[in-house]
Amino acid sequence: MAYVGLYSQIRSNNFKSMLLLLGFPSVIIGGVWLVLFILGEFRWEPYQQEQFLQILPIVLGAVAVWFLIAYFFNSKMIEFATKSHTLDRKNNMRVYNLVENLCMSQGRKMPKIHIIESDALNAFASGLSEKTYTITLTRGIIEKLNDAELEGVIAHELAHIINKDVRLLIVSIIFVGILGFLVQVLFRSLIYGGRGSSDRKKDGRVIAVILVVSALAYLLTILFRFALSRKREFMADAAAAEMTKRPDALASALRKISGHSEVEEVASGDVKGMFISNEPKANAFSAITGLFATHPPIQKRIAFLEQV
Repeated sequence: MAYVGLYSQIRSNNFKSMLLLLGFPSVIIGGVWLVLFILGEFRWEPYQQEQFLQILPIVLGAVAVWFLIAYFFNSKMIEFATKSHTLDRKNNMRVYNLVENLCMSQGRKMPKIHIIESDALNAFASGLSEKTYTITLTRGIIEKLNDAELEGVIAHELAHIINKDVRLLIVSIIFVGILGFLVQVLFRSLIYGGRGSSDRKKDGRVIAVILVVSALAYLLTILFRFALSRKREFMADAAAAEMTKRPDALASALRKISGHSEVEEVASGDVKGMFISNEPKANAFSAITGLFATHPPIQKRIAFLEQV
């Protein structure tokens, strides 16, 4: 896989972000239409059109409110989920110097630097604008990597910021999260909704149809999100190699990270998907579960860097 260049990747990710912003409402609209079509016994009558026009503004309004809240408060949510805090500059000049030198080489404003007090070896980038861009490192990765290796990791995370990967990923997480929450609510309503009257049975059928359609939409969007996430890791690895001129240093860092990346302090799967490493446990279904992996296998990334 050849690296296509920072500006090409920025344009590509901006375009994909626009597709997500347009595509997700389209999935919602299509899902509402499909539910009404199925409940109408696969017919589209005038009364269904009227229902469609009544329901759609409510659904889209709720999605818009959720999206805006998550969009503007995502940084605080991530800090809370990771228990991270600002890395003290006075006592961590080594890290700040590495970040500043890389930013100067790229003509970039320096992001915030946060730390997770964990012995695990991991890092991630977050933020949606110059004011909120942040590189977060674990205590373990700072202490156990040498300067060249840590520079490679920081360059990888800085590439995510420059390429607008972080914006693309956060937008996709928000959208997938909305559908995931809807599926959970519907599933619980179906299980605990009760039985007995014909009205309840009818309500159960309605919920079941909505649940199936929502679950299908959720599956499609999550597969798309994970495919984007896997690709962005290769691109960020290549960009880091281009920035530092030391692909061997990042490859060495990934070898040290492998098997030691689990940050127990972080429970959120969405946040774990933002880390430089999120290794799934190997099992008999690895070929299938690979479709749901947020990252490509770390050995493939090392092999890729060795060829750069």
